Amino acid sequence: MSVETAKNGEKLELISFEIAGQGFCIDTQSVREIRGWTPPTLMPNAPPYVLGVINLRGVVMPVLDLRARLGFGDTSATSRHVYVVVQQDDRVVGLMVDAVQETFSVDPEMLHAPPRMDYGDAPPLVDAILTLEGRMLSRLVLGSLLPEPAEAPLQAALVAA
Repeated sequence: MSVETAKNGEKLELISFEIAGQGFCIDTQSVREIRGWTPPTLMPNAPPYVLGVINLRGVVMPVLDLRARLGFGDTSATSRHVYVVVQQDDRVVGLMVDAVQETFSVDPEMLHAPPRMDYGDAPPLVDAILTLEGRMLSRLVLGSLLPEPAEAPLQAALVAA
């Protein structure tokens, strides 16, 4: 839900987390679970912010270094980091963050549009800024964070045939 489409009177449920000392949040409707860090299996030719894949109860899912994805440099992962497992449409992805802070409800009127900036052809990663108890949180756009899904090699071969 964007700043423009938030309905009056409807509370937004958000979860906040920290990356590189900065506060971020996403809608809780997208969060499936929070999981402790485990080392991922590397994937060749993945974007630099894709750490690899992990097995989540029989489902192999990619995990992203959210610090790197947001342009704050690579994370030196430790057992203190966590994965926020999110679902965007039919895709399940783990977002590695430094720490999860809290879940909370806010009125949509508390969200402010971020300043306009030139992102080139890339979609913006933040759709709202929230000032809460003396701190600022940037609400992330999951669809913009996730890498475009590649076609499975078998599907590509079948289409070409």
